[in-house]
Amino acid sequence: MLEYEFMRNAFMAGGAVAIVCGAVGFFLVLRHSSFAGHALSHVGFAGATAAVLIGAPPLWGLLAFTLAAGIAMGVIGERLRGRDVAVGIILSLSLGLGVLFLYLYTGHAVQATAILFGSILGVAPATLLALFGLSAVSLCALALLSRPLLFATLAPELAEAKGLSLRLVSVFFLAVVAVAVAEAAQVVGVLLVFALMVGPAAAALRLTTHVARGVALAVVLAVGETWAGIALAYATDWPATFWIVLAGCLIYFVAMLAGSRPWRHAARPLA
Repeated sequence: MLEYEFMRNAFMAGGAVAIVCGAVGFFLVLRHSSFAGHALSHVGFAGATAAVLIGAPPLWGLLAFTLAAGIAMGVIGERLRGRDVAVGIILSLSLGLGVLFLYLYTGHAVQATAILFGSILGVAPATLLALFGLSAVSLCALALLSRPLLFATLAPELAEAKGLSLRLVSVFFLAVVAVAVAEAAQVVGVLLVFALMVGPAAAALRLTTHVARGVALAVVLAVGETWAGIALAYATDWPATFWIVLAGCLIYFVAMLAGSRPWRHAARPLA
């Protein structure tokens, strides 16, 4: 299997993306902000198709749109709460714009499928390098942000009383989430980003109440299900995305049965 360059590229790209998704997804689920990842993937679809329309790589369109949307969501903050209809309409508009951009691009079905459902087995060397770079930036940013982010998540009133800007923390974190979403779309597509970002993190939160172990476990689960999905795709000729999502669902259900205690907001420090 590893004799083929496209398979080696797939494993490297999938591993890099899964590490970021596992780490970022842990805090995303802990903050009860899973919907943010789903929303950003919808917006990213419009960005990817817009990039295709002008002849640019879809990754950069995804990144530009999700970053802009993530920062906007962080700035607006609490004002988004309770406005499900308005948010839903905006997300539907994003998908509609994506469909329009694909139509104007003359309707290449292969390109549409790659954007919607991922193309991990077709990662080009240039895209692989871009994913490595984005992964490194995302992980460094998350490492710097982790302590204030954890403080703002578990004790927001106390954090604000200590002078920590909750809005600023939210903006920076959602910018990191936006980058992770753009990367994850290269593996599972914009429609199934939610599975790769939320599934491993939710399973980890079922199995441990220690933050550092939880992040590590979420990363291990994300990488494991991604690599297993790629290997099974090679063995069966079925889509890698299907196997990745199936593995994620099975892991979560097993974790739900094995770890009955919910996450308690008595997390230990990251040290």
